[in-house]
Parts: sequence; structure tokens; C-alpha cells
Amino acid sequence: MKVYCLVGKSGTGKSYQAINLCRQMNIVSIIDDGLFICHNKVVAGISAKRQKTQYVAVKTALFDQDWHAQEVIDAIKRENPENILVLGTSDRMVEKIRLRLQLDPPVQTIYIEDITTEEEREIAYKQRHDLGKHVIPAPTFQLKKQFSGYFMSPLKMLKEFGSRKVVDEKSVVRPAYSYLGKYNISEKVMGDIVECIKDKAGTVYNVDKVLVTTDREGTEEGIGIYVLADLNYDSDVPANAKAFQKEVYEQIEHMTAFNVMHVDLEIRDVV
Repeated sequence: MKVYCLVGKSGTGKSYQAINLCRQMNIVSIIDDGLFICHNKVVAGISAKRQKTQYVAVKTALFDQDWHAQEVIDAIKRENPENILVLGTSDRMVEKIRLRLQLDPPVQTIYIEDITTEEEREIAYKQRHDLGKHVIPAPTFQLKKQFSGYFMSPLKMLKEFGSRKVVDEKSVVRPAYSYLGKYNISEKVMGDIVECIKDKAGTVYNVDKVLVTTDREGTEEGIGIYVLADLNYDSDVPANAKAFQKEVYEQIEHMTAFNVMHVDLEIRDVV
């Protein structure tokens, strides 16, 4: 397996540029901030951007914990990619990561200054330090569980490679350690969102109750929604209920950034 390294200071756009570089050099996997990403899929690891303090984030990016390093080592052996790109803020950092993950010495080290302009690096710096935005080189749906409740949105770029047009998707997040304090889940807010969906749908007579449960068992993180409602009489009540349930699921995920594990809809009456 050939190992490549991409080195650049924090906030210079390494993660943003990683997918472009991989496509140009036919590199199929990435090690970035504690994650092993292969063929555009998060295969193993935990994101450093999820940690509550910057100190712990650095430790996570370096695979400081043995169980974390071993999980990724096992995943790399299982996937057996032909090559891999290791991202780091310095030569010393990528060397530490390489040794922790038992990877071969790099065949090439690329520096961010070699593949970006000064203007591009300034834009990346402002996005990081002024807006607190970080990029992860993986599709947003791959990161829902790790970033439930935090700002996350997809970043899609259309690129032309010869006669081919391809869409690269990266994810923009605001890490846990960029927030002050903790977030709270308000059932009133969730109830208001469900009420708005009810008014728009026109098939629900009344929403009687909205409850929120948290699910943090195993590797999954997210919330569950329970809705008790009365439906308007219609020839196809089951279809209307299913459509309302689906809309609640999609809108709460979109509006709150929580990973919604399930929406349970109980119909009390048909009016």
C-alpha cells in the first residue's frame, strides 16, 4: 500500500483540498482528524472535530488511544486500499500518525502551499477562524451519527475531469469544542415544528403530544420523536399518516441538525 501525506497548518484548507487531490492522484482512502475514509465512506475511527476540547481533539487526531488506533488498523487491513493519504499539520504529526497506524513510510509528501494559492489559503483561514467552520472530506449522511445536534451541511462541488463531470461532496461542521456550554433539547420547540408541519400537511386534525427521547447506546447518537395526533377523516388514512411521519422526520433533521433515529406516530382518533 502506497502512503502519501498532505501537510499544512491548521485552517489552510487541507480537508477541503483532500478529495480533489485524491481524485487527481487516484488515491482511494484518507486518514483525517481521527477518521479512516475509504472510497468516499467513513469506515472507522472517531472525528477529532467531535471532541469537547481542542486538547482532546489533537489527541484524537493523533490516534492517542490504543483502542482507536487498533480499530483503524484493523479497518485498513480489512479494506486493503492500494493507497492512502494521511493529513496533518506538520511533518512530525503525519509521522506520528503513520507510526501509530503501522503504515509504511510515505512515497510522497505534498504541502498545501504546492497545491493552493495564497488567496485560497486566506479564504480557508477566514472560514475556520472567523466562522468556526471545518470541512470533513466525506458526505454528510456518513457523519450524521457522530455530529448529531451540531451544525452540519453538505458542500457539493462540480468538477470537470476531461470529458467527465463529477460531483465531490464534503461536509461542513462546527466542532463541539467551538461551542460554549451544552445544548438542550426543547420539547416545546420540537412541538412547534410538528405543529407547523401539521398546518402545512392539512391531513392532521390535532397534535396532542410530542415527546423527545435520546438514544446514545453503542455507536449511535441521536433522538427519537413520539407524536400523538388526531387525523382528519380521509379515504386513505394510513398513507396520510405515513406521509406526515416522514415529513416530521425530514424537517426535524433539517431544522435542528439532530440525527433522528425514529419517529413514532400514534393515531388517537380520526375526526
